[in-house]
Amino acid sequence: MQLLKLIARNPLRHKLRTALTVLGLVVATLSFGLLQTVVHAWYAGAEGASATTLVTRNATSLVFPLPLAYQARIRAVEGVSGVGYANWFGGVYKDPKNFFAQFAISGASYLDIYPDYLLGEAERAAFLRDRKGAIVGRKLADQYGLKVGDALPLRGTIYPGQWEFVVRGIYEGRRPDTNTATMFFHWDYVNEGLRKISPRRANQVGVYVVRIARAEDAAAVSGAIDRQFRNSLAETLTETEKAFQLGFVSMSEAIVVAVRAVSYVVIVIIMAVMANTMAMSARERLSEYATLKALGFGPGYLAALIFGESLLLALAGGLLGIALLFPLTAAVGAAMGTMFPVFQVAPATLPLQVLAALLIGVVAGIAPTLRAVNVNIVDGLRSIG
Repeated sequence: MQLLKLIARNPLRHKLRTALTVLGLVVATLSFGLLQTVVHAWYAGAEGASATTLVTRNATSLVFPLPLAYQARIRAVEGVSGVGYANWFGGVYKDPKNFFAQFAISGASYLDIYPDYLLGEAERAAFLRDRKGAIVGRKLADQYGLKVGDALPLRGTIYPGQWEFVVRGIYEGRRPDTNTATMFFHWDYVNEGLRKISPRRANQVGVYVVRIARAEDAAAVSGAIDRQFRNSLAETLTETEKAFQLGFVSMSEAIVVAVRAVSYVVIVIIMAVMANTMAMSARERLSEYATLKALGFGPGYLAALIFGESLLLALAGGLLGIALLFPLTAAVGAAMGTMFPVFQVAPATLPLQVLAALLIGVVAGIAPTLRAVNVNIVDGLRSIG
């Protein structure tokens, strides 16, 4: 009990230095958590992918489309229970700065494959009836103040022209990490326009999304689909939805690696600051440690005293940083809008922050502990700090 009192009181002997040290630890753990959250947001699409969903695209490149006629042939493959398709639209809403994902989809067949998009029956029916109808996610609707019945015009970039849509539904996410920052509308409506302005681009789709009955059949079904179109003018590559999403992440892998590296560099820097603080404290108390040794207190007691103080400071800063991470993440996510559709603290981030704080405390306490344990009593008593 006496040891715990000493550990608790020692940091208060230099309140300003202790406060600045804890503040540095708060900034470090907060920065570490936020950067880890950015990395998690990058991988959110892959982590939320369904094991029973496959994606079929053009084997040459994603920029090349596939014939619309492939849908029936894919649906006939054994093990396939549903097929939909989607096209990236890339339109501009009012201002080029208003970027958000827009997909022209096959309608009911696409929505059936993604049950995590929760849409009321009335809204779903209204969307399916209206060829100009669109549905938007809750996050997207909140950001732009959209509500059911609003007009939502887009200026096409990939598909030129002015396209008029009407919001027929706002979907919610079944899980907290469900993407609710996307707009969906009917490919049939876009396809009709293409037949008039660019007939050669009509009746083609970007990707097919394929639902399978069992996740363990993914490899077999993927191979069967691709064999159907081997040696055709548009060969296919079918992969799991997770692998498809990771393909996008790999394009910016250098950025992800850099962000992750910076998060650990922050910990190393604050570790050095913390070690310096503990070294200063040990130097000032050298005569006290020598006195304790003269009174018969062993090396274990001194080590517990120093490591206890170091861990106390590290945990105080770490826990405060963790507490502040949630409101900061919410604020940053709101400021970025739809840039990161899913931006929330991952469960794995919290133990990493605690582990980082403990590591800082342990490493910072090593040098001063060795000095205190090995100090000669006479030399220590002669020391004036």
